[in-house]
Amino acid sequence: MKTASFWVSLAAAALLVSTPADACTNLIVGKKASADGSVMVTYNCDGFGFASPLSYYAPGRHAAGEMILVGRGRPDSGEQRYVAQADYTYGVVGLMNENQVTIVETTWDGRRELRNPEGYLDYFTLMRLALQRSTTAREAIAVMDRLVQEYGYNATGESFAVADKDEAWIMELIGKGPGRKGAVWVALRVPDDAVCAYANASRIQQFPQAKKADKKLGFCIVPDTCMYSADVISFAREMGYFEGKDADFSFREAYGPLDWSAIRYCEARVWSFFRHHYDTAVMDGYLPFLNGHTEECDHLPLWITPDKPVSVRDLMNDMRDHYEGTALDMTADVSAGPWASPYRNQPVNFKASDGTAMFRERPIGCQQSGMTMVCQMRSWLPDAVGGVTYFNMDDASMVAYVPVYCGINRVPAPFRRENNNIREFSTGSAFWMCNFVANMVYPRYSAMIGDLREAQTELEDFYAEDQKEVEQRAAQLTPGERTEYLTARTEAYTDRMMKRWDKLARLLIVKHNDQIMQPSEEGVVVAGRRSSPAYAPAFIDAVKDRTGGRYVSPVTE
Repeated sequence: MKTASFWVSLAAAALLVSTPADACTNLIVGKKASADGSVMVTYNCDGFGFASPLSYYAPGRHAAGEMILVGRGRPDSGEQRYVAQADYTYGVVGLMNENQVTIVETTWDGRRELRNPEGYLDYFTLMRLALQRSTTAREAIAVMDRLVQEYGYNATGESFAVADKDEAWIMELIGKGPGRKGAVWVALRVPDDAVCAYANASRIQQFPQAKKADKKLGFCIVPDTCMYSADVISFAREMGYFEGKDADFSFREAYGPLDWSAIRYCEARVWSFFRHHYDTAVMDGYLPFLNGHTEECDHLPLWITPDKPVSVRDLMNDMRDHYEGTALDMTADVSAGPWASPYRNQPVNFKASDGTAMFRERPIGCQQSGMTMVCQMRSWLPDAVGGVTYFNMDDASMVAYVPVYCGINRVPAPFRRENNNIREFSTGSAFWMCNFVANMVYPRYSAMIGDLREAQTELEDFYAEDQKEVEQRAAQLTPGERTEYLTARTEAYTDRMMKRWDKLARLLIVKHNDQIMQPSEEGVVVAGRRSSPAYAPAFIDAVKDRTGGRYVSPVTE
């Protein structure tokens, strides 16, 4: 039985992670769309000024009547909020449980008047409790519904990717406002041969409908296709969000209608992911939509069938996207600066000196990510081996993904909460070592990114090759031996990453000292001619245009 202090820590950890996580991305791959038959989902947890360590909750049996502290009421009330513990809870590593059930999220707010401050459960606590109580994705959705009906939901609009080793679902949920428990929601199964994505905008419109609710579960089910709260349409009518026939009801239009910001800052991320895995000319036909011309097109597809199978390495690279090679490319114009950087320091919305309203793009890969993960679930392996979370603590573009098996029984030290203090640098912290390197690369991106990519590829190649032997051996061990073996290998993988990133940091300061570049081989500076890397052509041209003949040399070659 867990102690009261354990559950206070759980609630505090959930709050720590959930508070800034309002700008996230989920990519979803069905098992027939993947290169190896696995189901995959991803998660970038974005928000400045926070670290998002890797959590672990052990499995266990619990005494009758045990309660979990999940938070407090209004700050002036002193009220403590508890929910009933389950008889048995499954082990959870990060956002995947020991049964390979995984839940990730993005927030889209929607109708803010539907937030219920009296509700006990925020979205992250809801995810954690569902993971501890579920053996399949469908069961997790039912658990989430049951919990919000009983205890109330206190967050705004949310999209969840709920997946297991056989299938993936997308679930959109929003509360009912002050004084009303429960939530209205729709969940659709992603076709096995499809890929889907979310990035802080509601995306479900019309959906298949059942004649009546399931008597036992209390919500509606269209077998193998759709689940939804019985009052999702009637509640929208009651609130004045919808008029018309039930068949025409759109969840998005009722509860999370898009504006230009949601299209450009959120749907554009989905578009770029789809563009990686589909005919680019077809996907570029949606550019008018991304530019706000909804009279020509008012939505992207909810999912697509990719033009070729998607691998786990493909997904890792998708999480590093900055719209390279597209009409929204962030490296190709003068705003990328002298080093062709895809990163921008100013807010998403800002003003020019003459007062003109401006904006910057918001790509999947962004510097404010507190953590990133690619989750892979495989049905043909024992659960402890089949479920892998490729994890690290910073911008996906700037880190190497480390394999973390769902069958471990402790978190590697560099990923633990106590070793990742946001206010104190430490070489034992994955967050700080990754940020140390990233913040050297950001200001001189085009000059330094090649060195980072070399280290990143080296590590991820090693992991991919080593995992073949690890998984073959682990599958043959007893459950107890398997747990210890996978835990040790996960710790070794993490240690390897930390040592390689320390080596990379030392290389960058020596190789690029005083803004010149020395030659290097295999991550080590070697003897040879120094060079001065050139500014980006777009920046040079802009300087020439802005300064006239001031820097035009009288000497020609």
